[in-house]
Amino acid sequence: MTHLTKLALISTITSIFFVGCGEQGPTTSETPTESSVSSVLTTSQVVILDAINKARAEVRDCNDGRGLVGPSAPLTWNNDLYASAYEHSNDLSVSDTFSHVGSGTVSDVTGSNLGEASLFSERIQANGYSNYKIIGENIAGGQESIELAVEAWLASPAHCTNIMESDFKEVGVAVVSNPNSTYRVYWTQSFGGK
Repeated sequence: MTHLTKLALISTITSIFFVGCGEQGPTTSETPTESSVSSVLTTSQVVILDAINKARAEVRDCNDGRGLVGPSAPLTWNNDLYASAYEHSNDLSVSDTFSHVGSGTVSDVTGSNLGEASLFSERIQANGYSNYKIIGENIAGGQESIELAVEAWLASPAHCTNIMESDFKEVGVAVVSNPNSTYRVYWTQSFGGK
């Protein structure tokens, strides 16, 4: 199946897959400093889950046409979703790209194995998350904390929809830094529900 055929197939089943577009860079003219990057890379799984679940605990309008949604049940951490998120954040930082589609280079591990740029659904499956009913992905670049990343995602209708989606039960979030890349800090949030 060609990459374009896969994209067409995924677009025909959008009711199953909620894909948020990437949220780009910091909202200020400042770039992340070395100390702030070091701090964000040591953010714990508990802090990440708390920030996401705090957002899900509120009623909000994502400006996506669905009106008020939430509160949504807290998400739990899933290591397979984390592995997928890590693969993509690492790919974004190494290839200095910013897309839900993998770079198609060696840092796009799933894509390299498939012989073409990977899609988020392929990365999630390749990292062991299977038998799901729903999956999704959010990406962000340049935010110096999980709180800033969540704030940026909530300001974007598609990302907010993913965060508030009540059918998502599990999440894995990875942050990777490359000081020689455009955004220096790359976040990927992989969601799933079984």
